[in-house]
Amino acid sequence: MDLKSKIILIYGPTASGKSKFAIKIAKKINGEIVNADSMQVYQELKILSARPFRKDYEKIRHHLYGFHNVKKKFSTGDWLKLVKEKILVIKKRKKTPIIVGGTGLYFKALTDGLVDIPNIPIKLREKIRSLHKKIGAKNFFLKLIKTDPLAKNFLKSSDTQRVIRAYEIKLFTNKSMFQFFKDTKSNFKKNDFYKIYIDYPRADIIKRIAVRTEKIVKNGAISEVKRFVKLRVPKSKTASKAIGITEIREYLDKKTELNQVIERISIKTRQYAKRQSTWARGNMLDWIKINPRDQKNFLKKI
Repeated sequence: MDLKSKIILIYGPTASGKSKFAIKIAKKINGEIVNADSMQVYQELKILSARPFRKDYEKIRHHLYGFHNVKKKFSTGDWLKLVKEKILVIKKRKKTPIIVGGTGLYFKALTDGLVDIPNIPIKLREKIRSLHKKIGAKNFFLKLIKTDPLAKNFLKSSDTQRVIRAYEIKLFTNKSMFQFFKDTKSNFKKNDFYKIYIDYPRADIIKRIAVRTEKIVKNGAISEVKRFVKLRVPKSKTASKAIGITEIREYLDKKTELNQVIERISIKTRQYAKRQSTWARGNMLDWIKINPRDQKNFLKKI
């Protein structure tokens, strides 16, 4: 199996051992690892985001980890621009890029391209939402498909967020949202990628999450959140939504006990892992599924 000429993508639910697996592959094929996790980009969220350890960096070169300030905006488009640059640099060094993480949208942007829809004015968006509320979901949907017939093939009236989004895009740009999707292309060819999905059994992931949650809370997450609180990061920023911040803040405010914090973080992480798996089932049908028990056999074949 010749993977050296490919761009290797590794996706899986949180706590599935993606980073360790990526390092093992990198050692075998002289690869370099690039982050595809939206929380691991932040400099100030080392422990809560389960960023790879310094000893891992010393073994294999890592990119796009812990480089961005939590107060600054970082979008999928920002990541895509940087990851494309990193892939070219790694390829020039005659090494193999290994993109690893759990943010599905990052991978989709890389493999399919990122939809370039103009920013729609807030006032127009609010007006459209008010209209949806006033006339109801069914009538609004009828209005949408009259304005944008393409939407009928892709949406249902119950898909509220996407229906509203499709209508505002059509109204503002006079172009169907689905035409934007059709016109969007990746900078890479399909056969440039070797796509791996770590397919961990649900029961095993739950156990791994419980163990990891206890470790991160006892190994510095509380101090990390103390420092984060002092930064006064607005709640609207992506970093503020990191699992564990709200729960540990409640503990610091003496509103809850430490064992409750661990349980709540564990529950939220399990929910997130489930969403990641759901994303994979809907968007990664052509990815190669690898059960953790089969990783050794896979590595032997490389």
